[in-house]
Amino acid sequence: MHWQKSSHSGGGDGDACVEIAPLLTHVAVRDSKAPARATLSIPIPSFMAFIVALKK
Repeated sequence: MHWQKSSHSGGGDGDACVEIAPLLTHVAVRDSKAPARATLSIPIPSFMAFIVALKK
């Protein structure tokens, strides 16, 4: 997976955020401070709706 971190990451090392990885039908989400721990897998339409709601 190719993990991406927001350019708006906080903290000195930029590790105070989540990372996402696009998959075929889902978006994987993980904590950038603990990348070896569990990830969430969210269907793309639900993830996009979440992003739209955040931007409002």
